[in-house]
Amino acid sequence: MVTVILLLGTVCMASAQELEYNMELGGMAGGSFYMGDANYTTPLKNMALAGGLLARYNINPRMAVKGDLAVGRIKGTTEGQANQYPGGVHATFSRNVYELGAQFEYSFFAYGTGAGYKDSHRLAPYILAGVGLTYAPKPAKHVVAMNLPVGIGVKYKLAERLNVGAEWTMRFTTSDRLDVTHATGLQLDDPYGIESGLLKNRDSYSWLMLYVSYDMFPKYRKCNN
Repeated sequence: MVTVILLLGTVCMASAQELEYNMELGGMAGGSFYMGDANYTTPLKNMALAGGLLARYNINPRMAVKGDLAVGRIKGTTEGQANQYPGGVHATFSRNVYELGAQFEYSFFAYGTGAGYKDSHRLAPYILAGVGLTYAPKPAKHVVAMNLPVGIGVKYKLAERLNVGAEWTMRFTTSDRLDVTHATGLQLDDPYGIESGLLKNRDSYSWLMLYVSYDMFPKYRKCNN
């Protein structure tokens, strides 16, 4: 009887050491850059500030669904490019983009405090993909488009309920007008007068973020879980 009680106590202690939580809430900050007609070869070029909020629902120690609300600035110029546009003119743009998105994340290791019986790891790299909505207000025309994010990240369990991480994603949009911010002059959505296909020659942008999140809503409170 004493042995059974000791074993149950050991299980309870292990569970208490590695309690799982349903959700994380947090904030992120970093940089953003654009890829399109005004920058089609160089990642990280013309980086600007970006930031936002995130909420992550943890399905299990390897899988999660994350939502984000973020804003960043994108900019670019055709000056210095090998491309020659009609009339030898150039275009420069700068604007804010706002995003509401959701992604599915898959971690390569079970994520947790690294204590207890679940064979979890404090450090876990992951991949992600999802869908989102991009809104870019004037100066020229408002742009509303869907985006398809794909990316990689890594997260670290800094404390029992505190997480830090880094994430890089590309947002492939359905719009070719993110780089159009002037009513006159060279229009980068159609510089040669040739209509693009549905996904061909569309603009994209990237988030490179650091984030901090806090675990909320424990999944289990009993030692028999």
